[in-house]
Amino acid sequence: MNEQRRDILVEAEALADPGGWVVDQQSMDQMGSPYLLAHGLGVPVRDATGMIDVPAPGSWRVWVRTRDWAHTRQAGEAPGRFQLLIDGVPLSTIFGTEGAAWHWQDGGPVTLPARRATIALHDLTGFEGRADAILFSADPGFVPPDAGPALDAFRRIALGLPPAPADAGSFDLVVAGGGIPGICAALTAAREGLSVAFVQDRPVLGGNNSSEVRVWLGGETNLPPYPDIGNVVRELEQARKAHYGPSNTADLYEDNAKLALVRAEKRITLFLGYRVISAETGPAGLESVVAQDIRTSHRVRLAGRLFADCTGDGALGALAGADFEATAKGHMGPSNLWHIKDTGSPSPFPRCPWALDLAHAPFPGRDEYAAQFTDPGPDGLGAWFWECGFDWDPVADVERMRDWNLLAMYGAWDALKNTLGKYPNGRLAWAAWISGKRESRRLLGDVIVTRDDVRAGRKFEDACFPCTWGVDLHRPHPAFAAGLEGREFISEALIEELKQPFWAPYRALYSRNVPNLFMAGRDISVTHEALGTARVMRTGGMMGEVIGLAASLCVRRSTSPRGVYESHLPELVGLLTRGPSRPR
Repeated sequence: MNEQRRDILVEAEALADPGGWVVDQQSMDQMGSPYLLAHGLGVPVRDATGMIDVPAPGSWRVWVRTRDWAHTRQAGEAPGRFQLLIDGVPLSTIFGTEGAAWHWQDGGPVTLPARRATIALHDLTGFEGRADAILFSADPGFVPPDAGPALDAFRRIALGLPPAPADAGSFDLVVAGGGIPGICAALTAAREGLSVAFVQDRPVLGGNNSSEVRVWLGGETNLPPYPDIGNVVRELEQARKAHYGPSNTADLYEDNAKLALVRAEKRITLFLGYRVISAETGPAGLESVVAQDIRTSHRVRLAGRLFADCTGDGALGALAGADFEATAKGHMGPSNLWHIKDTGSPSPFPRCPWALDLAHAPFPGRDEYAAQFTDPGPDGLGAWFWECGFDWDPVADVERMRDWNLLAMYGAWDALKNTLGKYPNGRLAWAAWISGKRESRRLLGDVIVTRDDVRAGRKFEDACFPCTWGVDLHRPHPAFAAGLEGREFISEALIEELKQPFWAPYRALYSRNVPNLFMAGRDISVTHEALGTARVMRTGGMMGEVIGLAASLCVRRSTSPRGVYESHLPELVGLLTRGPSRPR
């Protein structure tokens, strides 16, 4: 609470019991904080609850930071409606019903008892209601700031958070991003003797290859002349695999096994549920980063000799001023996989007038369009090609793209169930609320790998990891684009198969202008076209192994990532030949 203003601020994601709501941080770069999402697939989720301390009984004005996420449809009631309960009594205001942008929706005056009160977010629909924060103000005329530095400053004062981040130590290597590339970089560096800070903004590791997103691993590992590059990736391989449908269950992704591998390394300090939000640089490059707990807003400073951007979005590089490219139009978009399940008995589904109206529109899953795909998944529903945002900003529009994928999903299921009368016993069983991304910023290194390099099999003296996936680029599928130009939600893949593995250069794995910054994953130094082969996760994992080995060489030889290439390339080749050290 802010003692001077007598404001009571509760960040929704910090509620003691989030109930059935999930924490979503995908728009944190724009909003400054994550939020709670009522992801119930049309079934209201369990209340999120907590307690507030009330300094004095009396009248307070309530605000809830939220938005009407499906405002573009302008049909019927907003889908994400919810209530705020105080000591079990709902306010009369229905939240999530106004405003396209995130804003403070006025809940009006309320009388609070002395000492303590219970608050709860009560979902009414199961259709992605969202709440960022709840504010009680003793000043009836006060309107809280809506965005930017003013909102951030208000939050921190109202929450009683310290103005400066806590010192969390200094490390040989700070790895941002906990997908497969980041895990491999952290494990490899730690096993080579480095102290590692490992920052991941979700409660699980694995990124796209986690229970939250459920994308299988692609690419080949352990190829000559470096047959031991890929050994760490192999430790992350799941025992069982599934691609689409009800068999693609959360347990297949072995989240706990990934966590156990990381936690077994004494040299790794894991910051799980933290997101890098700022970077501090000096003459020698990056000096430290600030990471924020996505639930409590607690901030820590992590100093380092070396840094690795494995975020996929090039987020750390962008904060540090690294040169990057991003394809503004015609890039690959994200997917949110989903599937249905036969319940064995009639399973109704509410009409969704706010979703995409697909009652008379083509989409995979309608019988007449099944032949459009060679890899359709179960009935063409919820597979990789449910993809959008080809012309939208892959960073600023991440929430918008996820929501468009969901609007397409709900529109398709509404059409199938309620217009076409299909799947009478079917229900939506699962849908990813975290998007599986394909393309974003690409940080620029001393070499920018091109499609021509890949096609020609260009030989680099610093070749260090193989690309075996075809040049796989996605674009809007013309059979489903009419009337949705710029808003398509179905893609097709244009794949140029590789005749032999393409060995990419080490110089694509470090920044050309931030001297101590590595990168691994889909944010490495390639063109949009070359990304089509480099972006799959086993390949990204090998990148992580390579930069972990190179980082150990930087520390031992007191050099930079570029210095490894310029002065110690034979030694790096020796490490690649030997492969990452095994766990001790």
